[in-house]
This record gives sequence, structure tokens and C-alpha cells, in this order.
Amino acid sequence: MPKIKIIEDDISLAKELKELLENAGYIAIETKDFSNIYEEIQKEEPNLILLDINLPKISGEVLLEKIRKESNIPIIMVTSRNNELDEVLSMSYGADDYITKPYNPTILLLRIKAVLKRTDRKLDKIAYRELEIIPEKGSLRRNKEEIILTKNEMIIFLYLFQNQEKIVTRDELMTDLWNNNEYINDNALTVNISRLRKKLKEIGYDDAIETRKGQGYILHE
Repeated sequence: MPKIKIIEDDISLAKELKELLENAGYIAIETKDFSNIYEEIQKEEPNLILLDINLPKISGEVLLEKIRKESNIPIIMVTSRNNELDEVLSMSYGADDYITKPYNPTILLLRIKAVLKRTDRKLDKIAYRELEIIPEKGSLRRNKEEIILTKNEMIIFLYLFQNQEKIVTRDELMTDLWNNNEYINDNALTVNISRLRKKLKEIGYDDAIETRKGQGYILHE
């Protein structure tokens, strides 16, 4: 039974979320002490985090960035700010999805299910050029050199890897990434592709992903 950590300072909303999740069959954990959230996450080891942006003690985006330095745990940002910049920032920091308040409970549950489904993929170790691909760890490794990808980056990379030297359209990537066309977000895809390309460049693979204007992307062998 998946365990979901609720990081929300609105007490009534946190309780509503807890009840919604438990009724859906999840184990829900509320956050009581916002001064030691990161330590709580490490101790509780949830399968997914619902993270509000506006928090006491620390902003949700700062916490997200801190978590991503050590973990690829799925994170859905939940916020009252209906702001495109917040969405882009959250995705660039490594969020797996983003939803604004007031949200539709059914939509939220569907998004949680979709994120858990796509981040639970267990694949055998495979290789791209001199890189060992380790999906379950979310990493690309060459000898002692290793880079960590977010869940979304790994999903994108694997899809491109499985279609090497073929043009992969943005629609194909978004369908595979979000698992449902209803949740497609073009800005989020752009951010994830840019971040993935930057990480590959850092280890000498700046020619790996080619952009074909108006067509899509190619991962070269």
C-alpha cells in the first residue's frame, strides 16, 4: 500500500487530503512540525509527496530542490498560486507534476495514480554508448562518474533510448510522460528536455539529443 506524505500547513485542507487518500486506499501522513520536514521525509520514506509551495519555515520550492539533491521520490506540487512561473520553476527543480487549488479530488487521485505508475517502472540495467543506465536508481553511470536524473528525465531518456535515431515527437513524449493526454503540459516538457540535455552535456554527451525544429527529438547512437 503506497505511503503518501502530505506537506500542507492548512490544517483543514491537510485533514481533507488525508481522508481522501485513505479512502482511496493509501497510507497518508500529515506534517505537524515544519521545522524538520526533510528529516521526517528521510525517516518515513514515503512513496510520494504532496508538497505545498507556501510553507512556514521553508518554501516548498526550496524543499523540493533540497530533496532532489538526494532522492528521486515522486513529488506533486500542490499550491493556491495559479502562476505559470511557479509551475515552470517547480518542474525545473524536479517536481513530477503540479496541481493548483482548489483541485478536483478525482483529478488529484488520477494524477497520483499516474505518477506512481510511471515512477514504479523496474527495468534491467542497459547501456547507452559508454553509459550504464540504471532506471530503478534514476542514474546514468560511466566508471566512477554518475549523474542523477529525476523520474521525468529518466522516462524521457528511456523513451528516446528505445527509439534511437528516430524522430520522437513532443506529443509522443508527453503521452509517455504523463500517461494521459489530459495532463499534457508543453512548458514542463521543454524544461525537462533542457535539464536532461544539460546533464548529458556535463558528462561529455552534448551531441546526444538533437532537436528537429517542428518535428521533435532524436537520440543519436
